[in-house]
Amino acid sequence: MRKYISIGLGFVILIASFFVVKTMISSQNKVKRKAPKIIKTVFINEVQNTDIPIIITANGNLVAKNKIEIFSEVQGVLHVTKKEFRPGTSYKKGEIILKINSEEFYANLQAQKSNLYNTITSIMPDIRLDYPNEYLKWQTYLSNFDFNKTTPKLPEINSEKEKFFISGRNIYTTYYNVKNLEVRLNKYIIRAPYNGILTDALVNPGSLVRQGQKLGEFINPSVYEMEVAINANYFDLLQKGNTVALHKLDRSKTWSGKVIRVNGKVDQASQTVKAYIQVAGKTLKEGMYLEAKLVAKKEKNAFEIPRKLLVNNESVYVLNDSVLELVKVNPVYFKDKNVVIKGLKNGTKILAKNVPGAFSGMVVKEINNDSVAP
Repeated sequence: MRKYISIGLGFVILIASFFVVKTMISSQNKVKRKAPKIIKTVFINEVQNTDIPIIITANGNLVAKNKIEIFSEVQGVLHVTKKEFRPGTSYKKGEIILKINSEEFYANLQAQKSNLYNTITSIMPDIRLDYPNEYLKWQTYLSNFDFNKTTPKLPEINSEKEKFFISGRNIYTTYYNVKNLEVRLNKYIIRAPYNGILTDALVNPGSLVRQGQKLGEFINPSVYEMEVAINANYFDLLQKGNTVALHKLDRSKTWSGKVIRVNGKVDQASQTVKAYIQVAGKTLKEGMYLEAKLVAKKEKNAFEIPRKLLVNNESVYVLNDSVLELVKVNPVYFKDKNVVIKGLKNGTKILAKNVPGAFSGMVVKEINNDSVAP
């Protein structure tokens, strides 16, 4: 009995195995479905070559174009003037900024004037006898001599004999000593060379001022200069008279300036060239930190694209019959985010945005970037 049961189970297992193997073979013979091919959509722009201004960006601080440091050439006690000698005080041209006590020096000057007057007076009898034709002019000189005014110029000498006579009496030496003291007397009063404002004051009225001591700083607040360092690679682009747009870092205000000087020397350490920009404005102040945009020149027949679209700094992807193609271009100027290129024809379709995994020969579907709302 057991023998027949075992034989029956063997037939069942054999038949089951047959159907399992058949099912597996049938499944392997089924046709595999191909994965659908995905075509990426890309944004494109059409190249329109134009004249693109090359703008160089630089930063710097404003410095007054007319600026002087006030030093004392004489010694004395500082006097009080009509206006307080303090930063922020404004003066008109010719107005007294500082006045130093000159009483002692003035007395010495008067003594020297008296010496000159007495010397000329002492030779008048000799002139009357030896040079009667010249007596009247010397007499007129003494009559017009005023100790409270600037010493007048000596009469004109008409002969060598008279010149030797006057020189032998030491009149020329005495005269020029007096004129020298008169010039020095003017240094006790410091006047404004132009309309301006005091930006620094280092002394107070009543202080003893010494010769060579710095007293303050005076500027003309109407015109300023800004020194900027430009990469030496762009040295040939800088030209005197170029227009410059200046603005604060927050771009709240903008001013217009121009390049007035360009240094001919390249700094060896930084490889930069100094350019100087002149600007005027009522709201400008010395020391303000501004950003400058210098229009160096215009690059003709060029196109501007984002720097991230440039491949290996020499190529860009263009679209040719729905197929991407890598084309070499000529980058002529790099900005912070963009680059100016040349070498593409008008109407060439170029990628407007980066495509991940892009390669030459890739099939894509185009969308004009201008037709897409930002």
